[in-house]
Amino acid sequence: MWRMPYVIIRNILVLPGIIKKMQYLVKPEIYNEEKCYKYAHYIVDLMHRTGHIKTKGYGMENLPKEGGYMMYPNHQGKYDAYGIVGVHEKPCSVVMDEAKSRGPFITEVIDLLHGKRMSLKDTRQAMTVILEMSREVAEGRRYILFPEGGYVEGRKNGQGEYKPGCFKVSLKTKTPIVPVVLWDSYKVYNSWEFRPVKTEVHFLKPIPYEEFKDMNTQEIAAMVHKRIQDKLDALAEKYA
Repeated sequence: MWRMPYVIIRNILVLPGIIKKMQYLVKPEIYNEEKCYKYAHYIVDLMHRTGHIKTKGYGMENLPKEGGYMMYPNHQGKYDAYGIVGVHEKPCSVVMDEAKSRGPFITEVIDLLHGKRMSLKDTRQAMTVILEMSREVAEGRRYILFPEGGYVEGRKNGQGEYKPGCFKVSLKTKTPIVPVVLWDSYKVYNSWEFRPVKTEVHFLKPIPYEEFKDMNTQEIAAMVHKRIQDKLDALAEKYA
């Protein structure tokens, strides 16, 4: 919990300039996805340097080389999306709970990534977002969507239940599902640890449409949950 205010304090002099730059980059008349994503990487790198955070990516060779896809990670805390963006080379975006996506800095980050805001309480609005994502993924965009919906303090490297509706995008677009495993991500902004912290992001082998085309969303959710849990169990055994 101490790390976030520490990072803010260390960057207090440059933060207004960063926010202003993000607001400039997302103007419709100049918006460029590559430039925005490059600046997002700069922000994550700055966060790492000033917050004593190291995140290592694994399995980048598993990511589809062409076309759009959905990444479904386990959810541990406030740092999760930053960790993935930091090791994902090509531009990708994120879906965030509407209620948590408004506020200084976080608003600009979501806009910089051209992210989506989804209401967990408004089914109609959530369906609209899913349809928008489906269109964009079919056109080649890549999205991070946390199937647990939110995170639970104290769960650490565990998982909760998945919301099956999250997987409608992959069914509609017939694009690959990329399970993503986050390890120790909660230690960055959702624990009282203040020592240098190391986290891991593991991109598992993508699940092609042919493998889940005859499944319903509940079955897909169970399959993805198991693959992520198997990897979490393997990492727990490795670091025991």
